[in-house]
Amino acid sequence: MAGKPTTAPATYSPSPTTRSKKKPPIFTDTDWIRPDGRGFQQCRPAFLRTGAVNAASGSAYAEFGNTKVIVSVFGPRESKKAMMYSDIGRLNCNVSYTTFATPVRGQGPDCKEFSSMLHKALEGAIIVDTFPKTTVDVFALVLESGGGDLPVVISCASIALADAGIMMYDLVASVSVSCLGKNLVIDPISEEESYQDGSLMITCLPSRNEVTQLTVSGEWSTPKIHEAMELCLDACSKLGKIMRSCLKEAASASAS
Repeated sequence: MAGKPTTAPATYSPSPTTRSKKKPPIFTDTDWIRPDGRGFQQCRPAFLRTGAVNAASGSAYAEFGNTKVIVSVFGPRESKKAMMYSDIGRLNCNVSYTTFATPVRGQGPDCKEFSSMLHKALEGAIIVDTFPKTTVDVFALVLESGGGDLPVVISCASIALADAGIMMYDLVASVSVSCLGKNLVIDPISEEESYQDGSLMITCLPSRNEVTQLTVSGEWSTPKIHEAMELCLDACSKLGKIMRSCLKEAASASAS
């Protein structure tokens, strides 16, 4: 099932378009450069592969810069919870961090909140009536937190579901943008997230051009929100192509 890793991670940057916490000078200068050297509208290189966990029904590994995630999918299997017969299946999602994932040992983000957001992002894409009275469990483990963790988890989980043969309307791609002063930076790293004035994350079905989740925090002007959404949607479309390419490579490798 494992796809052959590509020689170099693929990129999916969008096409170019024309205070509460004191920022370091690097974030206040008009001509500052991002800590990892990328342009404001340049995403991190993305490496994806399936078949990372042999014991799972489907699995995937994702590496976006320093953010590393592995997702395992189990099922469909009979639900352990006693419930009345349902024409649709159940989706359970769990996100956790290794103790060494963050610089400060054991202090990762709120995993319960991330688990809920992962569920909301995926449930609109899965055809749940194809596995009635059964459950599909999605377990995401963040091996290393380098920023933009949740979008990577969501995208990786989508590939793992496809690898498990779960019927879906489309793959689910997710990208976030941080607002730093007057600048919008896509696919932020941890240092940029620490000093952001606002954050916007979009999760969508690239082929259908449908948004399954939109999360906004901080202070935003209407024009900035529109610009950030366009950047995310463009990047999601290109990330979706990379995700489909990963699945095609895995299918070709298993067939040969």
